Amino acid sequence: MCNFNKQDSDTKALIHLFMKKSAEILGGVNFLLNLLEEMKTKKPNALILKEKVVKSKEASISWNKVVFKDKFDVLEEAIRSHKSSEGQDFNLLDIENEKKKKKVLNMVKTLAPIEFVVKVKNEESEFSFKIFEIIEDDYVKVNPIFVAMFFCSIDFTKKALKYEI
Repeated sequence: MCNFNKQDSDTKALIHLFMKKSAEILGGVNFLLNLLEEMKTKKPNALILKEKVVKSKEASISWNKVVFKDKFDVLEEAIRSHKSSEGQDFNLLDIENEKKKKKVLNMVKTLAPIEFVVKVKNEESEFSFKIFEIIEDDYVKVNPIFVAMFFCSIDFTKKALKYEI
């Protein structure tokens, strides 16, 4: 998941276009990278901040609901277990253990309404995204943009921005 070179061409194109458009909205690649670097400085992860916001000099990202550590741990385990996957199409609910599957399902129900809004300071420019791209009865797909923003390295984003379609 966080190895850009192993992604399929459709996923590379999606992430490239999103990151390129995001950089344009924020005023440039450096503004996007500065925001991502600021997010990476928050430990253990920016997602569980009670303030529900991370600010850089030029931009901010905020979300509408607190993510508690127990739900974050379930999400992180699911993402980390697929981190080396070559595609983004893995199903979070593809789990043999029913107890773990129930935990993941509860986490999905809790986190599904969360929306992230990235804004440029002193302007009305913004864009948004959610944690999950698809939520169906037996299929849940994580949004690759969310993973790139919160779990992958800055180098991943740099490769995505340099990618040529």
